[in-house]
Amino acid sequence: MKVSVIGAGLAGCEAAWQLARFGLNVRLYEMKPHHFSPAHQSEQLAELVCSNSLRGAGMNNAVGCLKEELRRIDALFIAAADATAVPAGGALAVDREEFSRYVSENIAAAPQIELIRQEIDELPTEGPVILATGPLTSDRLSQQLAQVIGSEHLYFYDAIAPIIEADSINFDIAWRASRYDKGGDDYINCPLNQEQYQQFVEDLLTADKVAGREFEKLVHFEGCMPIEEMAARGVQTLAFGPMKPVGLPDPRTDKIPHAVIQLRQDNRHASLYNLVGFQTRLTYPEQQRIFRQIPGLENARFARLGSMHRNTFVNAPKALNSRLQLINAPHITLAGQISGVEGYVESAACGLLAGLYVAADLLGKKIPQPPPVTALGALLNHLQTADADNFQPMNVNYGLFPPLEGRKMKRADRRLAMATRALDALPDWWTPIVAWSADNPKQKGSSHE
Repeated sequence: MKVSVIGAGLAGCEAAWQLARFGLNVRLYEMKPHHFSPAHQSEQLAELVCSNSLRGAGMNNAVGCLKEELRRIDALFIAAADATAVPAGGALAVDREEFSRYVSENIAAAPQIELIRQEIDELPTEGPVILATGPLTSDRLSQQLAQVIGSEHLYFYDAIAPIIEADSINFDIAWRASRYDKGGDDYINCPLNQEQYQQFVEDLLTADKVAGREFEKLVHFEGCMPIEEMAARGVQTLAFGPMKPVGLPDPRTDKIPHAVIQLRQDNRHASLYNLVGFQTRLTYPEQQRIFRQIPGLENARFARLGSMHRNTFVNAPKALNSRLQLINAPHITLAGQISGVEGYVESAACGLLAGLYVAADLLGKKIPQPPPVTALGALLNHLQTADADNFQPMNVNYGLFPPLEGRKMKRADRRLAMATRALDALPDWWTPIVAWSADNPKQKGSSHE
């Protein structure tokens, strides 16, 4: 039996590579060069279209921990990145053309992988299938996916609000409460007086914004209106909208502020909070400058900054099971950004997991989920346990990891300890998986030669 992998981006190539390394035959479908998405230009596989940076290389960033995990389990993605790296200080950056060429050549050299240059515009009715079509999945395929999972669980645009690390919030100013004390202290509240509010609105209106590309031009729905677009409707629009202070007296003064910015818990560990209603097209530097002027957020650390862009993805907690299969069509496994992760590294990691899960099924093996203390496990756990009513794609970050037990530590030390814990836990999960290959011929080039 051959596995069909649809899409030869980072996730699709990694999924195909993992299937092949365990002796399974793969049909890898890629629509280029017959058809290009608006974002792609090269005929090569695994094209990086936005940046040559794969973000931080050190263990002080969770993405650095994720890359090291991928390195230790022999992912094609990280082998390609290491082989084509260019100087970039504390980041891992690559020569984009050389990176894609490296992946393309290794895929072509793998005898178990048949690369088929053909666009697939209908979901296969039989499997096994890995769907890795990325954030610009075609309209026809998207429509069929929506029919399978329910249109309410498929999204075409990210409307992402910034996420802040909870321990960077100043509770000498901010306080916990729900409006009218309904629901306990579910929200963190930051008060603004009239002068602070007016300055905040002015900053939003004059700040630098990211210009969307032609294919990203949005019709903004009321539920996902950028904060700066709302501000442009009138000075008091925000004070009567997402920043309305009604029912939220400041416990320091017992008076209602002119406006209140609320933060809502974003993960079960209560280590991350998102700014409610703050989806935005402001540039990253402007977001940090303006949002740190909010009383209580002077020293805010951002686990994720806000954005709005074209991105087809499913509501993972509703649409996928724990093995990344569609609940309503389990012969289809999702991989990459369409599954609800964000970022190149995360997409490759998701492709790796998808390939492993399908390989395990076909080989009659059992594979546990990665330990939750690992970056792989934390990312997968986000897809399973995030708030389905407010689900958004997420980059890996230490806020998704289970907290460390015991004594308090400085932030830098805590992050390093989390990375050490993750890498220590990885072999217990990975070593039994490697043993599967003992009875399966390894593919040519599996050592990335």
